[in-house]
Amino acid sequence: MAYLPIFIFLFMVVLCQSDDRLTPAKPLLPSEVLISDGGVFALGFFSLKNSSSSYVGIWYNNIPGRTYVWIANRDNPITTNLPGKLVFTNSSDLVLLDSTGRTIWMTTNNSTTGGGETASILLDSGNLVIRSPNGTDIWQSFNYPTDTVVPNVNFSLSVAYGATRLVAWKGPDDPSSSDFSLGGDPSSDLQIVAWNGTQPYWRRAAWGGELVHGIFQNNTSFTMYQTIVNTGNGYYLQLTVPDGSPSIRLTLDF
Repeated sequence: MAYLPIFIFLFMVVLCQSDDRLTPAKPLLPSEVLISDGGVFALGFFSLKNSSSSYVGIWYNNIPGRTYVWIANRDNPITTNLPGKLVFTNSSDLVLLDSTGRTIWMTTNNSTTGGGETASILLDSGNLVIRSPNGTDIWQSFNYPTDTVVPNVNFSLSVAYGATRLVAWKGPDDPSSSDFSLGGDPSSDLQIVAWNGTQPYWRRAAWGGELVHGIFQNNTSFTMYQTIVNTGNGYYLQLTVPDGSPSIRLTLDF
């Protein structure tokens, strides 16, 4: 009996090690939540107010009231009478299925890398990755933003580099894609434009060659930096904040 407490403690540690990841043997069910290793972000199923639709998304784990930063199936929800599961396949893809087995959403990482060591991991940065045994990330949610950019996302501004856009929710209880989007101007890698459908709605002044802008809150409680990086193939925008800063995000509102 003297060894029982130690055994229980070790057993709990083993169980907790996989709470931030999915493997082929460990799908995510509607009643379950993945928590990043440091407890910063969570991933799971959710429904919004007065809605019969279900989504898989990422939100801040320790902020009262859920603040969603990424949604896998925003334009193809699961109906609540057909609860699904998120599985990680032996071919190293994430697949969201409803209870009939119909594919709602899936990744296409175009990699043949597989095996028991490959897993999908939720990181403390808010990035959901598919990580191969050698530590290479063969897919990441940061490359497919919805309406939000969090610090350390490389938000592409260049068409040649695979430009991405933020797309606003349709409303407070409807995360599906609206007509409003934000991204790099196709004719100028150093300008950000908001669109209403296909029509420009707002433009930010083009960057004039400077690399970093500091943005300060009025009470100077935090600093956020915007960095424009030239990769040689194009430009991307990255937000960074000092360690210990409050949770900060850039969101295109509806």
